[in-house]
Amino acid sequence: MTLSPTLSPERARTLVARFHSKSVLVVGDLMLDQFIIGRVSRISPEAPVPVVEHDHDEYRVGGAGNVAHNVRALGGRVELVGLIGRDEAAGRLRGEMLLNGMGVDGLVVDPARPTTTKQRIVTTRNQQVARVDFENDAEAAGDIERALIDRARHALAHADAVVVSDYLKGAVTRTLVAAIVEGARDRSVPVLVDPKIPHIDYYAGATVVTPNHHEAETATHMRIRNDDDAKRAAKIFIDRARCAGVLITRGEHGMSMLDAAGEAHYATVAREVADVTGAGDTVIATLALGLAAGAALPEAAQLANHAAGIVVGRFGPATVSPAELLSEFADQGTHA
Repeated sequence: MTLSPTLSPERARTLVARFHSKSVLVVGDLMLDQFIIGRVSRISPEAPVPVVEHDHDEYRVGGAGNVAHNVRALGGRVELVGLIGRDEAAGRLRGEMLLNGMGVDGLVVDPARPTTTKQRIVTTRNQQVARVDFENDAEAAGDIERALIDRARHALAHADAVVVSDYLKGAVTRTLVAAIVEGARDRSVPVLVDPKIPHIDYYAGATVVTPNHHEAETATHMRIRNDDDAKRAAKIFIDRARCAGVLITRGEHGMSMLDAAGEAHYATVAREVADVTGAGDTVIATLALGLAAGAALPEAAQLANHAAGIVVGRFGPATVSPAELLSEFADQGTHA
């Protein structure tokens, strides 16, 4: 069963118009996405692999930074708290953050680890040839963890919503999430979590957790084939994570949401799928801004569903503008 939409284009415009006055705190695993782009004209004589003739490099803020980038693209203000190393990639990441209107005061330097970097070799036709990861995924501890908590508490004082973006790269710890949940509860600020299942016990007290289809199946030990399965999985997930609500992103099958107020299922509105990279970041950024703007969770989920429908049609981590979101919503409002 896919429920009919309840969010009118007029209500969507009202909510999106409020985005510019809202601030989202994003805490989590920051990454630098590097794209080494070139042309392939032959196969190497040394091994059966393509030879890529370098053309140019592109850099983007990835991981938790891509959530923040999506918040900024939608018109919201954003604060970032996360880990970087003391290396060249850290300088590049800082520069990209500043270029995209993100503050850098929340960055904590850990000289014992590299700045997490995903280095992709991509052809000019947007075909990925290989990826090299630079990372140390040990959980932050001691002075580094305390610095993350201090930065998060400071930034929380003027946040309208908090997103915990967990990629299992070391920034997200049980103590950090507990401090965020406690501080947000004192200010009645929603906490949203993009999870990784090994940390499911960390997310107790969160307002909403947004697992994808595979993560929800892994956490609940059940197959999700239809909306009824998704509802049962959502109930189990809420019990396991001890969170208030869950939004399961289900790819071509849309999204399923459950909280104390009820359930809802949304059919996908994507016209075509080119690349799902970063779609979860777009979903949670839109969801956070929607809740910050006063939307009920089903309303915010519908906005997020439309935003996801846009970004999956683009290559690589992408963002959505307010105008694009409202245009898509107006065009497809009968299919949310």
